[in-house]
Amino acid sequence: MKKILLTAGILIAIISASYAQTYNPIGQQTSKMSESQKMEKYFNPITTAVPFLLIAPDARGAGIGDIGSCSSPDANSQHYNPSKYVFSKSKFGISFSYSPWLTSLSKQLGISLAYLATYWKITDMDAIAFSLRYFHLGKIDFTDEYGQIYASPSPNEFAIDFTYARKLTDVFSMAITPRFIYSNITASYDMYNSSGKPGLAGAADLSMCYEQDFRTKGLENSTVRLGINISNMGNKMTYSSNASPDARDFLPANLKIGLSYTMDFDRYNKLTIMGEMNKLLVPTPPKWEIDTTTHERVIVAGINNKVSSAQGIFQSFYDAPAGFMEELYEFSWAYGIEYSYNDLLFVRTGGFFESKYKGNRKFLTFGAGIHYNIFQIDVSYLFAVSSQHHPLEHTLRFTLSFDLKSFRKDEIQQQGKNTSPVGKY
Repeated sequence: MKKILLTAGILIAIISASYAQTYNPIGQQTSKMSESQKMEKYFNPITTAVPFLLIAPDARGAGIGDIGSCSSPDANSQHYNPSKYVFSKSKFGISFSYSPWLTSLSKQLGISLAYLATYWKITDMDAIAFSLRYFHLGKIDFTDEYGQIYASPSPNEFAIDFTYARKLTDVFSMAITPRFIYSNITASYDMYNSSGKPGLAGAADLSMCYEQDFRTKGLENSTVRLGINISNMGNKMTYSSNASPDARDFLPANLKIGLSYTMDFDRYNKLTIMGEMNKLLVPTPPKWEIDTTTHERVIVAGINNKVSSAQGIFQSFYDAPAGFMEELYEFSWAYGIEYSYNDLLFVRTGGFFESKYKGNRKFLTFGAGIHYNIFQIDVSYLFAVSSQHHPLEHTLRFTLSFDLKSFRKDEIQQQGKNTSPVGKY
């Protein structure tokens, strides 16, 4: 009972914190300022190269508020928390997802995100996984200073991952995920007197998962999951062959921590409540002003963000120009709920909340899934609840998965079905 109360308390705190983003203590300190002046002073979002790496690629995670670090394992755990793979009840799975992009603006742009992920449990303690993420940016017209179109390329980006995950104990696992990133958003054309080239980078994720089952009065079973993933730790990226080190952009290194509680009411009905926190591990841009004496740009608040990737990860926790309160604004929060009937029908909902001073992404999500035999189809839908429109607003996302747990030889032998064609596999 103490475990349930502790878990419920943490989940409530996480969800409540997401709504606390609307609270503005900095605004209280500057009550004499107009709203536009406050926004000008404190609107300070963090930008990175290849932000497509942070997009939830599958319909299941997208249906529960872009949460996945603490949900039950599936083929798409590669994006959220690869260390979950060793807790999968299946030996092999593969999934393909498709997300149209900016359809509310124009369906003719042809921008989309495709995602392929697969995993295989080598033993009960080890698992490997692979994924390919491809972001097609449609057709883009490049013009000169006279407005004349001189090229119409189709830029694209992709990332290839490989994971090795292992259980260290019966309830705890870790995984390492190296990644190769290719970004050709300039289509290798020269821009602004710079020699354009594709951006290349190497990165890695380090993830952990804790999963514990326990008995609870009134429930058939209960499960607590804690997931942590530090993703996209790698070198800086540039799209110019003659760019200086200071002109290179950070990768979207990110810290993700999630907690979930699953209640098995009986053999048919299951409910999971999830909460998740995200923070970019990228330095915050400092506040610059022109020195009236030297007429040069100088930092008047914050810390210089022209640092190495490794230093930037640690600096991201204490370098905000507006101090501690701005650091708190850099945390985004999400919650999600997933209901399952007999592991056949799934209904999901969730929400994601980001401070208006750091991007103002606030949206609600809904999703559903059907699992029949080895096939599963998931869909999700998103709509924004703030003035900041979302590229996936009013868009359906789809995922088709193949879950081959019915072909596990050990399970079939235990069930005494060795005489069936499947049992001879």
